[in-house]
Amino acid sequence: MPRRTDREFAVPDDIYRYNEERWEALVEADALFTRPMLDLDEEKARAYLGLERLGLPGDLAGRKVLCLAGGGGQQSAAFALLGADVTVLDISSGQLKRDRSAAEHYGVGIRTVQGDMRDLSALDDSSFDLVWHPYSLTFVPDSRIVFREVARVVGRGGHYYLMCANPFFSGLTHDSWNGEGYTLKQPYTDEAATSYPDQDWVYDREPSGRLISEPREYRQTLGRIVSSLTGEGFVLRLLVEVRSDRPGLTPGSWEHFTAVAPPWLEFVWHYRPDLLGR
Repeated sequence: MPRRTDREFAVPDDIYRYNEERWEALVEADALFTRPMLDLDEEKARAYLGLERLGLPGDLAGRKVLCLAGGGGQQSAAFALLGADVTVLDISSGQLKRDRSAAEHYGVGIRTVQGDMRDLSALDDSSFDLVWHPYSLTFVPDSRIVFREVARVVGRGGHYYLMCANPFFSGLTHDSWNGEGYTLKQPYTDEAATSYPDQDWVYDREPSGRLISEPREYRQTLGRIVSSLTGEGFVLRLLVEVRSDRPGLTPGSWEHFTAVAPPWLEFVWHYRPDLLGR
């Protein structure tokens, strides 16, 4: 079957504007996710990305990589140092500026595109070998729109790395400790809105500058994530629950919470629509 050509293009709606304003404020505050990595070499870049751990191809020379909603001069710099042809799409002009600064620092070339992960119309069909998508999926209500766009821009046989909130614990933090456990209070339904304060480690210093709004996120159930991606022609290669495994952690602390309720998942998907009759 031919690839889908129908697209739902995103427009600058309230979701776009909220995310853009928040991330520009995070850049101004120099939050952890906005700081370029300027001390990499090839060995450090490979260790940082963890390609071997994820079972992804290690030879990146000439491979086309899209860092999706992954600005800030971190992943883009690491991929470029390993010889990849890197494009970064991010909603924040400040984040993209840091990608360009990191590229200049290392003397490598990258392409930056400002936009919404729900609308990849600026990118050609089947143009990437790897789409690298760090934590950001919960910033939009309907993940299916994002997955449809990813399926369009990744080439057959390419890979899609996705890190996202663990759907079962989305919106839950260590502040939910009740003396015995972490209390789930929010409904497990797709697109349910949630918000919570940024963790201290987001800044590791007192933030300055303009007021930073709390993250506005939306729950994505595991069923929708898996069924949507398989429906687009992806085959699951790896699923990792990101959690702390240190002993003797203090109940009610962030690390103890992550040991009890893993807050993040990592997926590696292989785009093989031919195997699924597409």
